[in-house]
Amino acid sequence: MTVTELASRVGLSKTPCQLRMRRLEEQGYITGYTVLVDQNKLGLSHIAFVQVTLNDTSSKALTAFNTAALKIGEIEQCHMIAGGFDYLLKVRTKDIVSYRLVLGEKISTLPHVLQTSTFVVMESVKDIGL
Repeated sequence: MTVTELASRVGLSKTPCQLRMRRLEEQGYITGYTVLVDQNKLGLSHIAFVQVTLNDTSSKALTAFNTAALKIGEIEQCHMIAGGFDYLLKVRTKDIVSYRLVLGEKISTLPHVLQTSTFVVMESVKDIGL
């Protein structure tokens, strides 16, 4: 949205709105801006969530996993989880065949991976892209 639209929504004129935005940026409340891309139009409509269990959860093992996971472009999100498994990944590919390759050739070979379990998305009911 434009600054003019934002200003209108919050009841300010454009200049005070820009000043507040700049102050929020300087104070670290606003850390960046994002462009949302329609992944379906790019042919990347297959989404899977992957539970990952590691065979070692020492700090060194977690760091090795994190570092390697960051290098896999198909992993959109990677979250360390407290519970019955260690990580939850959101993986986006063009289809199930591509996903199977990513799982077998990339995710399963990440450091310290003991096992994975996949949940394929049938429909995204709410996805704000953040």
